[in-house]
Amino acid sequence: MLVLSDFNAPSHDQEGAAAANIQWRVCAIVLALFIVAATLGAIRKDITQGFDEVAHASYIAHLQHSGEKWPAFENMRMLDPSSFHFTGETNYLNHPSPYYLLLARLGPSLEGHPEAILIHRLLDVVLGAIGLAALLAVGLVAKLPRLALYAYVVPLVGIPVLVPLAGAINNDNAAFAGGAIATLAAFQHLSTGSRAWLAAALGGVIVASWAKFTGLLLAGGLVGSVLLWLLWRRRLPLRSIVLIAIATLLAIAPYAALFAEYGSPTPLTTGVIAMIKTGAQAVGWDSAARLTPASFAAHFLSEFVLEWMPTLKPRNALNYAALAIPILASLVALVGILAAMLRIARGKENPLDILIAAGALALAGTFAIHGIFSYRLHVEFGWLTTAYPRYYLPLAAILPLAGLSLLGAIKQPLTRRMLLAFLIAGPLVFRLAGAPLG
Repeated sequence: MLVLSDFNAPSHDQEGAAAANIQWRVCAIVLALFIVAATLGAIRKDITQGFDEVAHASYIAHLQHSGEKWPAFENMRMLDPSSFHFTGETNYLNHPSPYYLLLARLGPSLEGHPEAILIHRLLDVVLGAIGLAALLAVGLVAKLPRLALYAYVVPLVGIPVLVPLAGAINNDNAAFAGGAIATLAAFQHLSTGSRAWLAAALGGVIVASWAKFTGLLLAGGLVGSVLLWLLWRRRLPLRSIVLIAIATLLAIAPYAALFAEYGSPTPLTTGVIAMIKTGAQAVGWDSAARLTPASFAAHFLSEFVLEWMPTLKPRNALNYAALAIPILASLVALVGILAAMLRIARGKENPLDILIAAGALALAGTFAIHGIFSYRLHVEFGWLTTAYPRYYLPLAAILPLAGLSLLGAIKQPLTRRMLLAFLIAGPLVFRLAGAPLG
């Protein structure tokens, strides 16, 4: 475990059990509030505002209308957001179909029925709740001390897009749920060696992968890195190889099919190209001089920070100043990741250290691929809007856990108290000051 026990005074077994019960209740209340907030968001949300919801709903409606299980992207059309009848506009989504097929089968028909969207949104609330419950469980089964648990939970529920995204039709919710299951199960497998938890981790990878390509990179990168560590430590039984191989084939199957059909796991379809060209022309990006790789990298990073708290309204000075909080939190997490890796190098690691290091490698690799792909779009089309933090929700637990990794490595009591206060209060302050009011 992380060295955090000195934040709580020593207690007897009964006191420890009582504290654990309180922590479970706190997490249950947090989860219930999340479900309520996401449900209210689902009821109130304008389909045209944020998260490409018209396109995602249109994908579902196409599967319901056509009866297909694996659509030809060039045949998919967009719904009119008012009437929910199909228009002649080509849908620009290029994701595998399992998430959309699930909602198409479970939810009511969307074509011509705008009111039916609420049921589909509520199904997404369920996915979001599964994801958050799995991440809260990580903190509980890791037996974090009370204040350390709060320093883990608050940044999670404080993610600005988490609640509104859960109340919208979006495959990011399925990727989040799958990644969260993979995170919890990987930690439990590291802690117990249970083959059932390994199967659950691989199942989470499949769920995240079937939702979107970044889900494959993130959840697959996390679990793959954990498996490599187990192999390095000679703790990976040979009997698990077949299970891992089957899960790997299932996870990559949709992208092998896309590659065979389009020549890429994330194809630039007719709809994608039309959307990018139209958007670039609307703001003059298509005719502007292209950025150098270094300039684009700086732009990509700045856009990523801004999109941590997305808003359609102009930001004021306070909103921009508040962005220092997630930047500082990221720096804290980076140092915490290095601390975890140092413990691994010294042979003094614990399961959370392995989880943090594995997640960090997956995040770094995905971020690099994301940046390269985005720069290619910029060079070809002038496109500049691709840095969305919500893509990384499958591994949402890693940065808060990395903050606790640094916390456990600090010996000076005052410094630890200050860092603990920042980890708990920082996300709350950012939620209040990070976006324009009204």
